[in-house]
Amino acid sequence: MKKKQNRRPSATTSAWAEVRGSAIHGRGMFATKWIPRGTRVIEYTGERVSKAEALHREELRRRRLRRGGDGNIYTFEVTRRQDIDGRVPWNTARFINHSCEPNCESQIVRGRVWIVALRAIRPGEELVYDYCYDYDHYEDHPCRCGAPGCAGYIVKSSQRWRVRHAAAKRR
Repeated sequence: MKKKQNRRPSATTSAWAEVRGSAIHGRGMFATKWIPRGTRVIEYTGERVSKAEALHREELRRRRLRRGGDGNIYTFEVTRRQDIDGRVPWNTARFINHSCEPNCESQIVRGRVWIVALRAIRPGEELVYDYCYDYDHYEDHPCRCGAPGCAGYIVKSSQRWRVRHAAAKRR
């Protein structure tokens, strides 16, 4: 009987972009040439996990955050039963940073997650999309995008008014 080999998938690549240092946060993904509006720039890949496993991993992430570790979220909800955990070394799309004024968006197409250009993107421009985090625990996720309309925290656009309201109450 042959022994089953556990091979790590090859790193995801894009004909449109590359990973390098980012002024927003750590590393980011940058356009290497003009990217037309509507282009699927890169697939967001990772380990497919059940909802129960995704919740377990979320609790582990919160523990890391409480200990001062990495509080980043890399999970995409794909179906009612399954998520993609993008916290894997081969998923280079995980380096795309959040912005309150995105030039890309995530789209789920037949169980796959694509990062798609919302507008034409020029060479050298950093690719960014709205992570669409919920308002719950927003204070765990400060935003560093620097956009004029930035709420200061990573939350979906429909919830940013709540963050601004909470900040105004604290003043």
